[in-house]
Amino acid sequence: MRRPSLLLASGALVLAAAACAPADDTSTTASAAASPVGSAAADACAKESLKLITPGKLTIGTDKPAYEPWFKDDNPSNGQGFESAVAYAVAEKMGFTKDEVTWAVVPFDSSFAPGPKQFDFDVNQISITPSRAKAVDFSQGYYTVKQGVVALDGTKFASATSLAELKDAKIGVQAGTTALEAVRSVIQPSKDPSVFNQQVDAVNALKNKQIDAIVVDLPTAFYVTAAQVEGSKIVGQFDANAGEPEEFGLLFQKGNPLVSCVDKALGELRSSGELAQIESQWLTAAAGAPELK
Repeated sequence: MRRPSLLLASGALVLAAAACAPADDTSTTASAAASPVGSAAADACAKESLKLITPGKLTIGTDKPAYEPWFKDDNPSNGQGFESAVAYAVAEKMGFTKDEVTWAVVPFDSSFAPGPKQFDFDVNQISITPSRAKAVDFSQGYYTVKQGVVALDGTKFASATSLAELKDAKIGVQAGTTALEAVRSVIQPSKDPSVFNQQVDAVNALKNKQIDAIVVDLPTAFYVTAAQVEGSKIVGQFDANAGEPEEFGLLFQKGNPLVSCVDKALGELRSSGELAQIESQWLTAAAGAPELK
């Protein structure tokens, strides 16, 4: 799902052109290849060159409420929480100060629907999938995610140690999520999962014992057990599919040229280790759940 580097692609084309040029043109071609390609790419990502929803401002979308550990205090603009921190780190790499970042409320389901967007990019635990990529564009992945199973402690399915032991559980999930796909394709329960419009509705159903368990991405599972459902526990974690790892990506309107500039910023954050530091700061609890197979 990751995009090839435009710089590398451009560089390959220039080298190919140089190889085909007449010998007496070599110096001119080499000189041209040494600088303008990189300069052109850099200029395209200069803040003043970007085509933004609001000129001079970077508009970022996310849902409301904005849950921990992805955000803190339901306030994406405070820079607290993993996704808020990632968004501001990307913005800074692109040359934006914190005052030049604005936030827009975008319901999860509508973020990846086709059509015009009122944000430059959206950050909301949105997994990169081929079906979504038909309607929108994604950045490189910024987080590799597993799914987590949460149940009330002391109940039958809270002691499950394998996916097979969850087959008879009545499982709740949020509509339109990869968790729903994972339940159906990986756990394959005997009862069709209960689908809720909002994550909080699934949480309330678990509290009221209308369902046996919920499936959410793993960091959210830690928040559910710590803050939303007293007496609950994480049963375990599992891969959403057996193929490519599931990754969260920043989401863009289809065809938005901003993608390559955001990918450049993410690449710099990954190379410097800053992205790993942000993950370690906000998502450290995500490593301790048992694996379910």
